[in-house]
Amino acid sequence: VCKRYAPMVRDALERLIGQGEKINSVIAYRVGRTRGDIDARGNRTGFSNHSYGVAIDINAGHNGLYENCPQFGAHCKLVHGGPWRPQQDPFSLHREGNIVRAFTHAGFKWGGEIQGKQKDFMHFSLTGY
Repeated sequence: VCKRYAPMVRDALERLIGQGEKINSVIAYRVGRTRGDIDARGNRTGFSNHSYGVAIDINAGHNGLYENCPQFGAHCKLVHGGPWRPQQDPFSLHREGNIVRAFTHAGFKWGGEIQGKQKDFMHFSLTGY
C-alpha cells in the first residue's frame, strides 16, 4: 500500500492475525488500470484505488465482488472472487466482524456497504470504491 498508510494497515493486520482472525489473503497495490470499462483486448480502462496503493482486498476467495446488487440477494451476480457467505464461511467478512471494524475504525470504508449496484465484500479503501 501507499507508504503513508502502510504502517496503519500492517499494524491492523498483525493485531487481527494475533487475535486469531481468519485472514488467508491480502491484496493491495496493483499496477495499471483495474477499474472502468473493458477495452477490445479485455483490459480495464481506468485506474482504481488499488493503482494508487490506497485500497486492500482481504480474503478475496471468500468475499466476492457482485454486480446488479443494490441490496445483497439471489439476484446479485458474482463477477470476481468467491461467494460471500458470512453465516457459513469463517473467512467471509461482515459488518459486525473484527476485520471490518478494525479497518473502518482506521478510516477505510468497506466495499460491502457501497451504495449503488455493486457490493465488493473483500474491499477496503479510503473512499469505499
